[in-house]
Amino acid sequence: MRAAQDRQSKYANVRRRSLSFEQGDRVFLKISPFRGTVRSGKRGKLSPRYIGPYEILERIGDLANRLALPPALSSIYDEFHVSMLKKYQPDPSHVLQPDETELDETLSYFERPIKIMDRKDKQLRNKSIPLVKVQWSRHGVEETTWELEQDTRKKYPEIFV
Repeated sequence: MRAAQDRQSKYANVRRRSLSFEQGDRVFLKISPFRGTVRSGKRGKLSPRYIGPYEILERIGDLANRLALPPALSSIYDEFHVSMLKKYQPDPSHVLQPDETELDETLSYFERPIKIMDRKDKQLRNKSIPLVKVQWSRHGVEETTWELEQDTRKKYPEIFV
């Protein structure tokens, strides 16, 4: 039994790495993108996963850290598990400012449609599906997506005015 446990732990620990940060280190904070609608295209996978960098004010035990968050994120509790943090490697292209992203208490952000760019009907054998081309907030015209008109009308009636 012990040999089987050792073998399994060896396999499990191959990709595992110990994370520890010291007071004064700078780290990125992981956020979860949430749009409220299923969207196609590459933007969902390539959307920002981390914001920051933020300074670690203190270590709380081995796995928790208190961060110096800006006033815009004052509604979020400032203690985070090490799995939510990523070491900051100084590079200006990494930085995403929190004022560009509106976060809620669950560290998620919402993308809202700005306007309808185009309409079309997708023709199937015996029915027609109305679609609208939507431009999303914080995205350019080249990143518009085709959405079902019925679902978009239900979730965002204000853009159809």
